[in-house]
Amino acid sequence: MPRPKLLLPALFVASVLVALAAGCGAGGGDGESKNKITPDQFRLSGTQRDAQFAVGSEAFTEQEVLGSITIQALEAADATVVDRTGLGGNEAVRQALESGEIDLYWEYTATGWLVHLSETRSIPDPQEQYEAVAKRDLEENGIRWLEPAPGNDTYAVAASEKTRKDLDVQNISDLARLVEERPQDATLCFNNDDGFRTRFDGLPGMERAYGFQFPEENLVEVSLDAVYGATDEAEICNFGVVFTTSGFLRESGLKPLEDDEDFFAVYNPALTIRGEMFDQYPQLRELFAPISEKLDTQTLLDLNYAVEVEGKSPEEVARRWLRENGFVE
Repeated sequence: MPRPKLLLPALFVASVLVALAAGCGAGGGDGESKNKITPDQFRLSGTQRDAQFAVGSEAFTEQEVLGSITIQALEAADATVVDRTGLGGNEAVRQALESGEIDLYWEYTATGWLVHLSETRSIPDPQEQYEAVAKRDLEENGIRWLEPAPGNDTYAVAASEKTRKDLDVQNISDLARLVEERPQDATLCFNNDDGFRTRFDGLPGMERAYGFQFPEENLVEVSLDAVYGATDEAEICNFGVVFTTSGFLRESGLKPLEDDEDFFAVYNPALTIRGEMFDQYPQLRELFAPISEKLDTQTLLDLNYAVEVEGKSPEEVARRWLRENGFVE
């Protein structure tokens, strides 16, 4: 398939081409016109070698969509891209970045802070969380964080409208009361692939923050996609642990309970880049800033829905989104 024509800020292209010359190894509406550039702004020369980037991602839908967006944006800027998306779990992808196997991938601010920097408390303010993780990770590990997207892919406890009404549970404090007063109704389905049952920003931390504990027999471990169906009809559980940007959440009749103690951390996605690569191509910041700022929670949910429910490929979903927002044509 031919590469889509670049409609991203011209400065990125011009700067990349200057660096290379020095020897370095459907369109949107009127609101999107600021992203477009005209062909005569590309000072392309057939003798110049493309910049090359290895793009990684974890092996789940949102990560693969974000990885595809990154790959297609870089290719549109005439970079050569090695696709290493779907590498595996978070630890494997982070190690690949630190070792130089990949050059960049989308990480989540709270994951960087709590997992990679081994902090035990998240920072409630999203901007302060980003600034703290970006500063520490650069100083300690040479990893550069670009500005985060506003979307928040965090945990939530959800239930159907009927369950919420019948059990009079609208927030997690209400759920804590239910555990004390009617424990037989406080059943919880969850997926444990990421260690939710034992991680301090998961089940134990939530129970500690709200001052309750589920009866052991009320905890039901299921596959990630099964959480939504098992909880929607209350066939197995009355409550389920979901992700706020999951396409299955949109498909289901589930609604997250209010996290009235603000326990769950903020997980804003941001591109993380090897420091040496960013130093060589600081234009990456300008390239991805307008992309990142459009990735709010609803957008991430819709992108995931297109893959998880409608059956489209991450590549197709990424391509359509870039075109609809005027980044490529």
